[in-house]
Amino acid sequence: MLEKLFDLSGQVALVTGASKGLGKAMAEALAGAGADLALHARNLEELQAVKAIIEAQGRRAEIYHTDVLDQACVADSVAATLDQFGHIDILVNNAGVNVRKPVLELAAEEWDLVLNTNLRGYFLMAQAVVPGMLSRGRGKVINMASILGQVGLPHQLAYAASKGGVVQLTKVMALEWAQQGVQVNAIGPTYFETPLVAQLRNDPKEYQFIVDRTPMGRWGQPEELAGLVIFLASRASDFITGQTIFIDGGWTIW
Repeated sequence: MLEKLFDLSGQVALVTGASKGLGKAMAEALAGAGADLALHARNLEELQAVKAIIEAQGRRAEIYHTDVLDQACVADSVAATLDQFGHIDILVNNAGVNVRKPVLELAAEEWDLVLNTNLRGYFLMAQAVVPGMLSRGRGKVINMASILGQVGLPHQLAYAASKGGVVQLTKVMALEWAQQGVQVNAIGPTYFETPLVAQLRNDPKEYQFIVDRTPMGRWGQPEELAGLVIFLASRASDFITGQTIFIDGGWTIW
């Protein structure tokens, strides 16, 4: 019985930013729980590598060139996914960028890039995917937030603003769809060792600051997201909606 709660067999998961880092790790985890994967990102070569990994697990995977900044591209990619799979049960909004600069040095164009990718992109993907979930009376939306949706750090203005927006976006979506069978939740990771934060990992001072600031005394590893994303995608979380669950080694305890 417990195993069935977490079984995603027969379900289709769409993951954005699936070509690397946390997106790749979550796609692999969902496949391991039985889901078939629609892998969306801008880098088709990297997506092909993820597709091969998932197919080696015995699951189906298809790849789609998707730029979440482009509304027409999002609509076309989601339509192509529905043509190939017939339905989408799980949406993982993960595509994201960051520009680390002091507030007074951050260009307006850089602000726009971060806010549009990390927040507007989630909105566009949800608008394209969720109508199908509502028509079927069930679905799971998982938005990637961050500890920076709750805490502040220098040089992270645009990213923190976008992730705070994701926390609120998650709440409003959850409220609107709560009685129609669609649950919407967010994952708030701390610093995980991925390509997105390679610059910080390679800076001894920054790396050690994060280690010292984390009660568990280390960075997260991408595979440690597996249990949480499977939980939020599965029947086990059917009575949970509108929540941001932090996976942060205790960072937000402070």
